Amino acid sequence: MRAAVFEGIGRPLALREVPEPQIGPGDLLLQVALCGICGSDLHASEVPDYRLQPGTILGHEFAGTVIASGDPAFRPGDRLAGIPFAPCAECEPFGECRKGLAAVCPGIRGQGFSPAAPGAYAERVRIRASQALRLPDGVGFEAGAMLEPLAVGAHAVAMAEMPPGARVLVTGAGPIGLAVAVMARLSGAGAVVVSEPASARRARAARLGATAVLDPNAAPLAEAFAEAAGGPPDLIFECVGIPGMLQRMVELAPPRCRIVVVGVCMEEDRLRPRMAIRKELSFRFVLAYTRADFAAVLGHVEAGAIRVEDFVTEVIGLGALPAGFEALRRPADQVKVLVDPAR
Repeated sequence: MRAAVFEGIGRPLALREVPEPQIGPGDLLLQVALCGICGSDLHASEVPDYRLQPGTILGHEFAGTVIASGDPAFRPGDRLAGIPFAPCAECEPFGECRKGLAAVCPGIRGQGFSPAAPGAYAERVRIRASQALRLPDGVGFEAGAMLEPLAVGAHAVAMAEMPPGARVLVTGAGPIGLAVAVMARLSGAGAVVVSEPASARRARAARLGATAVLDPNAAPLAEAFAEAAGGPPDLIFECVGIPGMLQRMVELAPPRCRIVVVGVCMEEDRLRPRMAIRKELSFRFVLAYTRADFAAVLGHVEAGAIRVEDFVTEVIGLGALPAGFEALRRPADQVKVLVDPAR
């Protein structure tokens, strides 16, 4: 089968013929319908600390159709989204980590980040049945592939312990920032203000339900937020993940504000703890999601509360993936790019 394979830092993904996945008891083989390109894939392929091995097939935001099953609960033809973390053998009967650690469990195995667990930048992918989430009738593969990034937003909002009616600032209107903004609104925020320098992404944030959008380069962000939301933020979601952003949020935050760190900064960063201490700020670092976050997002999608098509800016074929992947290292107007291996 065809797959896009990581061959080393500084090299584009390469289209290769690779062996068909072989399934055993408890496995499912999916014909991949769509797979999203994630910022984590981009980071992993360019940062040595990730230790991504040559030969890895990336891709963990996917949906597809069962074509072979090693589990009696699933049949060929079943339509699924994949939850890209497989619990350890001890916890697999429970469906996920029984301690509730989800993605932070030391025994969990991530899909698409090692040759031992190939991802879905391929025509077919093998998953454990414990990773499968059925797609209801009326929920298409585009929505199925978008469940993973949306679940990141759902998890961030759940972990934030957001008070009802909160004034929320979201920095960054990439896929994760937009997911956080949507989930904050659905979870009862009073104002959701998105800060984003790219005009096309600001427009998309407004279309997805942000109460206001701001260009952080146009005016001081604290003052602009207060004018748009009627006061300072109660909660800040930092979804950019570049050096300096945490210190900027410390400077902007009012006393006793909570800063939820969603964006993954891949470099060393610096901040001034004294400033955060004087304000009694709290930081909450979040990672990925739980199965319950997937279920919550799927419920919103099925009810029509989330329009996944508003996140998707392009669908490309597997042959266009290497160039499209490299283009996303310096994104312009793109939000979520999906890969259709059948193209």
